[in-house]
Amino acid sequence: MENSLPLIPAKRYFTIGEVGELCGVKPHVLRYWEQEFTQLRPMKRRGNRRYYQHHEVLMIRRIRELLYDQGFTISGARNKMQELLQTSSSAQDLDDVHLDPTAGLADGNARPKADPDGVAAQDKLVQLDSWRLLRHELNEIRGLLELDF
Repeated sequence: MENSLPLIPAKRYFTIGEVGELCGVKPHVLRYWEQEFTQLRPMKRRGNRRYYQHHEVLMIRRIRELLYDQGFTISGARNKMQELLQTSSSAQDLDDVHLDPTAGLADGNARPKADPDGVAAQDKLVQLDSWRLLRHELNEIRGLLELDF
């Protein structure tokens, strides 16, 4: 699913139209999902225009995957998202080890505490998704560079 969607550009904010193109859904669907998924809260500015950040685009892609690819209902996807948020704060999977930003430093064994700054579970899930996406994009860039040499 994610392979068929375009890469997310390095921008701070995205309009609803841009997010629709990046996630393969129409703007009216995004507005509906905003009502159904409380985790999805884009910033609103002048004229009630929505501006999405990178982590929200990732969240929309995850919602899209649950609904369209895995066949969840809205209610089921909402419950699954909530479950993912709750388990992400306590579970450390294998990707966490590889995505540890302190890895390779002088004290590479130093792991952050479970909740050092009171970061919410949703923020941790979004951060993990961001690291995964970054790793994926870097691997794609590496592949392109290998073709050039």
